[in-house]
Amino acid sequence: MNDKRPRICVLGAGAIGGYLGINLAKSGAHVSVLARGSTLEVVRASGWTLKSGDESWTVPVEAVDSEALVGLGPQDVVIIAVKAQALADIAHLIPPLVGPHTIIVPALNGIPWWFTHGLKAPAMAQPLNSLDPQGNLSVMIPSGQVLGAVIYPACSTPAPGVVRHASGSRLVFGEVSGAPSSSRLTGWVDLLRQSGLDAVASSDIRAEVWTKLLGNACFNPVSVLAGCSTDQLIDNPAIFELFCSLMEETLAIGRAVGISLDVTPAARIAITRKLGHVKTSMLQDMEAGKSLEVEALIGAVVEIAKRLQVSAPRSESLYALTKMRANVLAQQAP
Repeated sequence: MNDKRPRICVLGAGAIGGYLGINLAKSGAHVSVLARGSTLEVVRASGWTLKSGDESWTVPVEAVDSEALVGLGPQDVVIIAVKAQALADIAHLIPPLVGPHTIIVPALNGIPWWFTHGLKAPAMAQPLNSLDPQGNLSVMIPSGQVLGAVIYPACSTPAPGVVRHASGSRLVFGEVSGAPSSSRLTGWVDLLRQSGLDAVASSDIRAEVWTKLLGNACFNPVSVLAGCSTDQLIDNPAIFELFCSLMEETLAIGRAVGISLDVTPAARIAITRKLGHVKTSMLQDMEAGKSLEVEALIGAVVEIAKRLQVSAPRSESLYALTKMRANVLAQQAP
């Protein structure tokens, strides 16, 4: 990072974009945010608000629409904080924000489009069709400037321009190239720590992605199909066994990629059970009438399994059912 006030653009004024952007702004960074509708109006008029526990902060940021975004020019950091399925719609807005030293941070859930970049297996040489079917993301977003990210805080947007942080704090970042560290990685992590955030650098960001995916690829899709919280699902013996089987498949797919995680399905499930009554992000999106992150959370898992010839029948079935559910919901939307 330069000594000057860092210029950070957040693409997406939702929960995670707000959690990162507001904390960075209140520590002194120049933050701009791409927003729309009532959120754009509120942030422009009254600032961006973050609530966590009994504390609340409201900070002034530069809120812009897509037309004004291009006028911002190259940024020090571009944070991509939209849902994975919306990334293709805004990817063309990213190049004008990127200079030779810009860091791009995709704060996305599930498997990101960059996941296959640089992997040695011939079957993984091409972009994932489930995430980047035309290869446009790989062209518009230079992977050499991307820092992989895994975001654990649970946040929501109870009102336009307002973000509520409920739980979790860990933010993990790493070089997509597989390099154990770099000056830009340590600089970015240091900036976040100076902003009061719980940021760490990882020497294997793909393993971090797969660790979080181990739960997401099970809990999120099943919660949408069943329409209930994770504690209810886990306490059902038959669904508990289904989760174990799904996680065994996901672990096997990871090993085929070169990722070996030292965790058992039962231990991973126990972590989520301790959180109590939790609605997954996919279930929350369904209840809010939003589109679902089907491809990033389960579709890409199935595609990787097929490419590497790993048997994953339960994941394939879960993907088919969840995709059908998402299509039906989209048809029913007003």
